[in-house]
Amino acid sequence: MALTRDFRETVQADAKRDPAFRRGLLSDALESLLSGEVTLGKELLRDYINATVGFPKLAAHTKIHAKTLHQMFGPNGNPTARNLFEIVAYLQQAEGVRFEVRSTRAALRAKKRPAPDGTKRTASAA
Repeated sequence: MALTRDFRETVQADAKRDPAFRRGLLSDALESLLSGEVTLGKELLRDYINATVGFPKLAAHTKIHAKTLHQMFGPNGNPTARNLFEIVAYLQQAEGVRFEVRSTRAALRAKKRPAPDGTKRTASAA
């Protein structure tokens, strides 16, 4: 379902006014991409770009035509890893943040593997 123009304008206004909202939007976009929700991640990145640096400035920095950038983050877009990581690096620099990826593999594996005694494992609160 496409977002309405009013909603997009509200997101852009919030992003321009509130640095925490802006960083959260970028963080959510990257988390979506890393968890396999590529369509959502691209939509959030597109909203973030529109609300912050804008596609013309991003195009000038990356040397990728603005129309191509729009297509990359559109519903059928498929940016290469090289382009995506270059864009993410620039957006982090422009925002003044640096995101890190941390492994949670051990915790995920423990949830999937049955306990040695055959009982079900429960997740513990950390």
